[in-house]
Amino acid sequence: MTKQFHDVTLSSSALDQLFNEARTYNGWLAKPVSDDQLRAIYDLMKMAPTSANMQPIRIVWAKSPEAKQKLADCASEGNKAKILAAPVTAILAYDIDFHEELPWLFPHTDAKSWFEGDEVAREEGAFRNSSLQGAYLILAARALGLDCGPMSGFDASAVNAAFFADEPRHRVNFICSIGYGDPQSIFERSPRPDFDKFNSIV
Repeated sequence: MTKQFHDVTLSSSALDQLFNEARTYNGWLAKPVSDDQLRAIYDLMKMAPTSANMQPIRIVWAKSPEAKQKLADCASEGNKAKILAAPVTAILAYDIDFHEELPWLFPHTDAKSWFEGDEVAREEGAFRNSSLQGAYLILAARALGLDCGPMSGFDASAVNAAFFADEPRHRVNFICSIGYGDPQSIFERSPRPDFDKFNSIV
């Protein structure tokens, strides 16, 4: 049966949950996040588009006390407590050799050959598309009723050494704590620019 598509706009409450009322949290309630919830986040995230379905993101979910401490040791002082308090922090990396998976991820053509022998192009593609996937992860988590605290304050070389020593072609992009945010931990909403400030229609 052919799927029928219709013009559908999400409800205002759904848009608020994803965007308008969603915030970046710096502190967390003592409420766990299950492995099933993490799998559900991934199962939503993976459906969003990447170039040639390259799916370059590789995620380590730092959930155990040992993993959280190891990650906190790689983070800036301002982020250590956030990582330790969060139920889980996703380490969002990308695989510089993602093209090895393209024969089954994008079977329509020989997409692997587009990237063979060109590590510069692979680095650019993997970083760009894993960044997209990281944004999808945040929206997926919010859609499932969770809150997020994305961070970039960490020593990338230390994170790579601590979590990807066995996968040297994996490189961290950013990290994101996930859980149930403590409303006391957020700042007042920062300004958001009007359309005309940074946009043009040509």
